Amino acid sequence: MGRTLAFLISFVSLIIGATSELQGAETVWSGLVIAENVAQPQTIPPELTRIEGSLKKFFGYNQFQVIGQSQKTLKTGQEDWLATSKFFGLHVDAQGESAAGYVLNLKLYKEKELLLETDAKLSKRSPLVIKGPQIGSGQLLLVLVIQ
Repeated sequence: MGRTLAFLISFVSLIIGATSELQGAETVWSGLVIAENVAQPQTIPPELTRIEGSLKKFFGYNQFQVIGQSQKTLKTGQEDWLATSKFFGLHVDAQGESAAGYVLNLKLYKEKELLLETDAKLSKRSPLVIKGPQIGSGQLLLVLVIQ
């Protein structure tokens, strides 16, 4: 009986520890988005509905199309990942976590050419949106959101 009780307590402790670890993990959605003004805009992608008003207000476009995306669950705050499209790639390297969010190193590539490298902070309260290069009649936006 004593061994069974000790095993049960150990097992419950493992489950509680794993659950706490999973609750602390956060998922970051990263997207390469083409923003443009068109006569008949398509419905906004579901990943952007939460920030649709802000995107339209700050950037002045009426259509937003996701051309590349990635989701990454951050457990340590030190992970890295890549969101890619046909021509562009966004490499995200998380440098650490604070109470307010994550410190990131971002690199935007067009094919193999590095277009942009910057450090940024992704807040847990609001998305990070960076204006990229002009693409035809539109604009490339780099969007990162903690879900």
